[in-house]
Amino acid sequence: MTDQSPSNTIARSNLKPRKASSDAAVYAELYDAILEQRLAPGTKLPEDGLGEIFGVSRTVVRKALFRLAHEELIQFRPNRGAIVASPTVEEAAQVFEARRVVESAIVRKVFGRVTAESLRELKDVVNEERAAHERGDRAGWIRLSGEFHLRLAEIAGNRVLAEYLKALVSRTSLVISLYERPGNSACAFDEHAGFLIALEANDLKRALTLMERHLEACEAKLNTEEQTLSRDLAAIFGENAEARSGLDASGAAER
Repeated sequence: MTDQSPSNTIARSNLKPRKASSDAAVYAELYDAILEQRLAPGTKLPEDGLGEIFGVSRTVVRKALFRLAHEELIQFRPNRGAIVASPTVEEAAQVFEARRVVESAIVRKVFGRVTAESLRELKDVVNEERAAHERGDRAGWIRLSGEFHLRLAEIAGNRVLAEYLKALVSRTSLVISLYERPGNSACAFDEHAGFLIALEANDLKRALTLMERHLEACEAKLNTEEQTLSRDLAAIFGENAEARSGLDASGAAER
């Protein structure tokens, strides 16, 4: 894969620094931006610029970046700093293969643990997905799409599987950001709704088939020609800054 190095420029004169308070808070903001595809693969993540945006030291930023690197969401380049990871075509295929294996196990466990309340919560997520799509809220739609799968993992009750899936969902978001065909949605809320019908009917075989087809359809909608995308960091994290100023970092990181 070619090295993508978008030349993002942080307009420091327009910044309104706010206290992110900790590396956990900085991690949460960066994680959400990657998950919601506001940070494109290949985007440079300069420690000094991020420190100014969040009102913290470079040391705090570096801790957050190392955590993201451990989760393979960013990459450190020797003497060139950090960038948002750009999955290769092979890595993209492996991510979806891993998701099919992990989510098959999760679905099997969900069928022994789902309750009327948890089913209602899943339906609420699908309804929120639909509403976000209808109002053109792409970032919210993407986040809710991932949340649907993570809620299933919570219901399954296996913390290790849930942690694996959380990492895979965030890496999937990078893959989609890089390879999604224009005009396509890689994860459709109507497919989630169909899965819930099988779950409510207690049809495990049907649910397993639908989940596998859903993930295969997500992958099939991708265009494996590499894309070069970039956005200004100050603009990304300035969006809805006031609404996020009271962000509960620990809660956001668990999404």
